Amino acid sequence: MTLQVGDILLDRIVEMEIPFMTPADAFPDSPAGIIEEHRHWMEPTALCPESGMLIIAIQTWIIRTPQHLILVDTCIGCDKTNHYFESWHKRTDDSWYLKLLDKGINPAEVDFVFCTHLHGDHCGWNTRLVDGRWIPTFPNAKYIIARQEIDQAALDNAPAYQESVLPIIETGQVVAVDTDYALDDQVWLQPTPGHTPGHVAVHLASKGQRAVLCGDLIHSPLQCLYPHWKYWIDFDQKESIQTRKSFLEARCADNNLVLTAHFPSPSTGYVEARDGAFWFRFSN
Repeated sequence: MTLQVGDILLDRIVEMEIPFMTPADAFPDSPAGIIEEHRHWMEPTALCPESGMLIIAIQTWIIRTPQHLILVDTCIGCDKTNHYFESWHKRTDDSWYLKLLDKGINPAEVDFVFCTHLHGDHCGWNTRLVDGRWIPTFPNAKYIIARQEIDQAALDNAPAYQESVLPIIETGQVVAVDTDYALDDQVWLQPTPGHTPGHVAVHLASKGQRAVLCGDLIHSPLQCLYPHWKYWIDFDQKESIQTRKSFLEARCADNNLVLTAHFPSPSTGYVEARDGAFWFRFSN
């Protein structure tokens, strides 16, 4: 379903929506047995009744402004190396790419690709493997990535960097920016470090309406109730907790639409105060 923020149109491409990890694995300092208190509202959309795993979406947001065609985060991709999750490793399912075409998007017409950060499930379709070589999926796009994020990814030199970032650096398509970079008065970044050093949120504004794409500063609606829970792979867990709390407090105050990276469908909603913490009210 296409959403509208002023004269900005928003759509998404879901690469997969799957049971991912148990709450205990995702949030290792969560109290034992606490999930039983939340099954009544989490199942079956946010928690799989059979496996007890959190259900996450892996998706790309499409932003159409009057001036630009923008993609935010490009999922896992095909043929990519992933040592963490077997089902993400060397995928051959190109349905994400076919969905992109079905939405009438010519990859050559994409103006910008924003990466909230450079984990493998957020930059995979930056490139495609063609005749044994990684080439940009979007040959005429500028890839907007925070400078700190690029620096850390280069230092780590993980497969996601080698396969999905370095090739577009070599073609001169990456624009390394500050974490408060503004494309224009409708699209800008907010530094939201912690999950990774250069993680950013993407803000949208048009005709008095606003929305924000939060990336991985929060992974599950359960984490709204417990923003102090550490996420298993956060780079700086203390900073991530503070970033998450500040973000949720701000959304309570401004009631801006939040477009999440990993919440189950419809993945959008509003943050409300509840019992000293927060509640995510999904959009209809």
